[in-house]
Amino acid sequence: MQVKIRNRWLTAPLAAGVAAGLVSGCGTQQGGGAASGGDGSVIMGMSDDILATDPASGYDPGSWLLFNNVFQSLLSFPKGSTTPQPEAAQSCGFDRGGSTVYRCTLRPGLKFSNGDPLTSEDVKYSFERVLKIHDDSGPAPMLATLGKVDTPDAKTVVFHLKVPDATFPSKIASGAGSIVDHKEYPADKLRTDGKAVGSGVYKLDSFGEQQAVFSVNSSYEGTVKAKNSGLTLKLFHGDQKGLAAALNKGDIDLAYRGLTAKDTAALQTAATSGKQGINVIEGSSAEVQDLVFNMKDPVAGKLGVRKAIAYLVDREALVRDVYSSTATPLYSVVPSGITAHTTALFDQYGGSPDPVKAKAALHSAGISGKVKLTLWSTPSRYGPSTDDELRAIAGQLNASGLFDADVKSVEFKQYEKDIEAGKYGVYVKGWIPDYPDPDNFTLPFFGKGNVLSNNYTNKQITDEILPATAGTADRATTEGEFAKLQDIVADELPVLPLWQGKQYAVARTGITGLEWTLDASTVFRFWEIKKG
Repeated sequence: MQVKIRNRWLTAPLAAGVAAGLVSGCGTQQGGGAASGGDGSVIMGMSDDILATDPASGYDPGSWLLFNNVFQSLLSFPKGSTTPQPEAAQSCGFDRGGSTVYRCTLRPGLKFSNGDPLTSEDVKYSFERVLKIHDDSGPAPMLATLGKVDTPDAKTVVFHLKVPDATFPSKIASGAGSIVDHKEYPADKLRTDGKAVGSGVYKLDSFGEQQAVFSVNSSYEGTVKAKNSGLTLKLFHGDQKGLAAALNKGDIDLAYRGLTAKDTAALQTAATSGKQGINVIEGSSAEVQDLVFNMKDPVAGKLGVRKAIAYLVDREALVRDVYSSTATPLYSVVPSGITAHTTALFDQYGGSPDPVKAKAALHSAGISGKVKLTLWSTPSRYGPSTDDELRAIAGQLNASGLFDADVKSVEFKQYEKDIEAGKYGVYVKGWIPDYPDPDNFTLPFFGKGNVLSNNYTNKQITDEILPATAGTADRATTEGEFAKLQDIVADELPVLPLWQGKQYAVARTGITGLEWTLDASTVFRFWEIKKG
């Protein structure tokens, strides 16, 4: 089954990465235990908003940060891993002989923060509720392969999938798998009081316009232990300068998500030069940004034009000059750190501008004069650097003497409407994965009803590669098929990957453990942070 999936957007390059294959059957993770508050409450700043406290609605990075710390899922991603392991579950696995029946047994002693027991009834209720409400801003599309949920007893949950879906364990390890108390959440509508009742490591004590306050959940039973006694999350609502100022003044202990690339680079330079008081923790990321080509556009729809652009774009210059090296060049649709990543575009078009080959590509399309082209941007979604980035790309194209390119920028709502209407030939899109698997970088882009709206179809991808990989439980064995897909994309160029983000947290001296919060799972783990 191929469905329209929405992505979670970032405003600037940031985020995470360690790779491993997925498994179809999981045993209990060793070394876990109930959370126990460590010393020191942490004050953290973030420029993103938290748009929802109800897991049936939120599909944005800020909301998922809350979900991952307040709610449990049956599975979770251990620090430094992209392989889901049991969390609220004691064990999980596909029934032998396929990937359509997924069975989990709950660990004993599970309770919500209000003291209610967590049983299979709550798990069933949580999944059915997400699908029934099907909120426009919720994760229901991630669960489109789910047919029904059975609960043979209080400890057993059986998921029956409509089609083989080997990525289902990763999907339910994400925020989409958050388990709610069936007594606390209405079945057919969202909870709107700003409160949250979960069984995760933390409980939400309060949530308002300026901050969210979390304390350690003494009822938690799971695989980790908190290294702090709680966390206060200060919300800066996109005020990047205010976030940086608060960190410098000592009003917050750490900043995550929202410092500008220049601020981050400056702090990194200061830290390495011996300035006391600030540490910058860097991780690689699975966040990506691409140029998208409308395949029906009279200009961008010509393969020779797209190939010429591929030969001319200088990614190294982009990440250096526009993003202060807070991102890395990307040469395929599956980023580094994710199973099956290749460098298909580098292999075919090289890593440095090649005007001679670009000119030959245009000649092969019967084009001899300058190509007039507009690149479309939306800084209201991707941050102010997006316009600078596209202007830099236009400058690279024009410097070759082969293009007459300019940049136009619009607000996001209009941008999305115009893309759907086919008004743009070349435009930018960003992507943050819902789960760290090559499927999440390919099905949403190239499956039916995809998020790119660029009129691209390839039957080998949609009818052969995607169905075949979806049914393969051993994700490492999908590498060959996904490599094929990446080669097809490099040949036909419906998109041109530009960069892969890095992830940063910036902290004052005395804050430790942040290196365990920055990986390809995109899970920011409050419990790993220690103060003092």
